[in-house]
Amino acid sequence: MGVGSNRSAERLRAVASSERVHDGAELQRDVSDRAQVCVIGTGAGGASAAFELVRRGHSVILIEEGGYHLGGDLGFEAEPEAAVAREPAALGRAHGTAIGLKVGRCVGGTTVLGAGTCERPPDEALDAWPVQHDLAGLDAAALQPYFDRIEQELGVASVPDATFGRNGELLELGAKSAGHAGERVKRAALGCLGSGVCHLGCPQDAKQAMHVSFVPDALDAGASLYTRARATELLISQGRAFGVTCALVDAAGNPTGRRLRVVAERVVVACGSLLTPMLLARSGLAGGRPHLGRHLRLHPTARVTARFPGEVRGWAGVPEAYAVRALEPEGISIRSHFPRPEDLAPAIPGVGELHKEAMSRIARLASFTATIRDEPSGRVRASRRRASTIRYRLREADRRRLLRAIGVAAEIAFAAGAEEVYPGIRSLPRLSTPDEARSLAGARTPARDLALEGWNPIGTARMADDPKKGVTDATGQLHGLRDLYVADASLLPASIGPSPQLTVMALGRRIGELLSSGLGAPL
Repeated sequence: MGVGSNRSAERLRAVASSERVHDGAELQRDVSDRAQVCVIGTGAGGASAAFELVRRGHSVILIEEGGYHLGGDLGFEAEPEAAVAREPAALGRAHGTAIGLKVGRCVGGTTVLGAGTCERPPDEALDAWPVQHDLAGLDAAALQPYFDRIEQELGVASVPDATFGRNGELLELGAKSAGHAGERVKRAALGCLGSGVCHLGCPQDAKQAMHVSFVPDALDAGASLYTRARATELLISQGRAFGVTCALVDAAGNPTGRRLRVVAERVVVACGSLLTPMLLARSGLAGGRPHLGRHLRLHPTARVTARFPGEVRGWAGVPEAYAVRALEPEGISIRSHFPRPEDLAPAIPGVGELHKEAMSRIARLASFTATIRDEPSGRVRASRRRASTIRYRLREADRRRLLRAIGVAAEIAFAAGAEEVYPGIRSLPRLSTPDEARSLAGARTPARDLALEGWNPIGTARMADDPKKGVTDATGQLHGLRDLYVADASLLPASIGPSPQLTVMALGRRIGELLSSGLGAPL
């Protein structure tokens, strides 16, 4: 049985509304609290670290900027997305390549908005960490026990026939016809009905995002949670961190004028690759740490849409069901991924009545994604005095790799029987033949001509035992400061291939375990 397999909707509601959960929007005064460990962020890394610590008997306070939303709040309409996703403007001003990002702002973090994908990275990717990134003892063998445990707890399994869907079938068919090996995606989704709206939050709470798995289990075991509490500055004195101050906010994210102050023996920052470096910098920790905020990778992703002669009904089934593996050694991943209609619409060429007529055939559309492992091409900048900025520019090698990825995805669509393909290239809105798809590999199409999304940002507080090479050591502890740890995707020193969610959970559990060994009895 997985962690979330015995959780009814009623039980989850009871946990979310229990006395251990404090909604910052409802607190009528400034609040002070204390615990052995304060964990800032409830996504894959923070929730995993908190669960590991509290199950070992330690007192833990979790802090989350967003609210606690369960299945009945989410799923079938676009409006709830504003409650769980962060507006791009809230991340800071962006410069360089135009690329869309979606980051969670709710209990569970971005795991609430993901596809539920839980895949292990290739062993060779992790085995390179000790050699290339100065991380002694942190390789595939070291993380395997954590992978094993989490997969069992969350019920990770390949997508079954019942929810595979025609969209996945077409990618599988086309990939096999084109000679590209692949397999069904592995997901953590107990009792999934294939509603097709994972990106808005699972309406059945079947997807084992952190808000229905490790967070409620941590609360059951004694942890406390403050929601709608925006961390503003870490408390630091005499070379160690001892807590955090937060601004309490209302449901719209506006400050209420009240504050939360948490004091702890250890502090874990798990705000994600875009926000962790901002919090550290605004707490005065950028000086002497040249790698903080650097080495940002966004895994640029292009959407390739294809029109077929018969019905696909791509929304029926799991949005992300099949993955082409053959090109992963080149840093290319192609997956079936069907979005909601309003996200699909910009990929369809035409305006006015022509676009309306094309969208009326949405039942005949299939949608694939072409993602690359990019070079570290971005940077997050923040300080106490300056506004935050995110800079990202696609390198030339990555531009070429993306065009090849788009071309291969289009070839696969034609091999599956597509009549026409829309590659997401503004100057080339449609492809009519496989030869046109193949020609993309050598095209001079500029990066600004590509409609791109960013998935799974990593690397802005990367690990390295040598402080000259990274921000934290292999345990996640910040170099040059005691009792402050990072536990999110910003730790990853390099792209690992698939979604890093399972890897981040494993690192969170490992960090929680290591932290536990140095703590005394619970407060």
